[in-house]
Amino acid sequence: MKKLNYVKLTLDLLMGITFALLFNKQVLGGLTFHEIAGTIIGGAFLTHILLNWRWVKNVTLQLFDRKLPAITRFGYALNVLLLISMTTIMVSGVFISKILFPSMHIGDQMWFKIAHISLSFMTLITVGIHIGLHWKWVISVCSRIVPFAKTKAWGGYAAKLAAVLLLLFGAYEMNATSFGQRVASTANLLGSGTIQMGGEGGRPPFAAEGQRQGTQAAQGTQGTQASPSSQGTQGQPSRAGGEEGGRAVRGAEGMQRGPEGGARGRSANAFQVLATYFGIMSVFVIVTYYLEKRWSRRKRAVKLEA
Repeated sequence: MKKLNYVKLTLDLLMGITFALLFNKQVLGGLTFHEIAGTIIGGAFLTHILLNWRWVKNVTLQLFDRKLPAITRFGYALNVLLLISMTTIMVSGVFISKILFPSMHIGDQMWFKIAHISLSFMTLITVGIHIGLHWKWVISVCSRIVPFAKTKAWGGYAAKLAAVLLLLFGAYEMNATSFGQRVASTANLLGSGTIQMGGEGGRPPFAAEGQRQGTQAAQGTQGTQASPSSQGTQGQPSRAGGEEGGRAVRGAEGMQRGPEGGARGRSANAFQVLATYFGIMSVFVIVTYYLEKRWSRRKRAVKLEA
């Protein structure tokens, strides 16, 4: 069992590194590495499920048992969400492939590309929460590989200081890559149902609408320039519509260009990419870990009082 835990930890670490590198298509050879690594991580993800199949089976059988802890139910639901999102990312990746599967292009390429990129951001958050829920297990396995004293007071302070520094670094990277804006845009696109097949010319409906509004804005501006007497009345609604349409187009184009955000996100330096997206992921790991820890303590306190 100990050896199996080492295998699981090694596989998870390699998956995390690879997944972070996939957020930049310029690293380690560009698109070729991106597609090959993406295919490999798909197989690694299935292997991860098989290695934890006993847990999956046991929880599935007890899913409707009232005695099943709420945190276990949450973890199970999170794993199902991860399975769906990872499957969608892999399938959409095959359909937009230019290197490994160029003949697999079917349906609306724009839809698959936006879905592929959008779900990647959501999955990064989900993976961070997943790791946070299992962080005690990670520490337990690592302590067997590299023993360290748990009773030292300075060790606890050092761990808390490291957590604070990681939170600050992760928050900085989220701001530098506009991660929050991208996640918000993704949530809006998925929640409002604007990512639909059948847009004009293979484009999403919001992009086509944005272009129409932008065109109307240009026409309105030209009209005000040609007729000074109408200036200040006729051009204002068109400009407002144009700004809204322009934002829609820019949002769509931003999702199409890829996950890279800002100068840091576009860097082809693999170590910088890892630092950036590991830093972002660590925010969700740390927050989830301490929330779960506090919830467990409160639950134990309630049991003692009862």
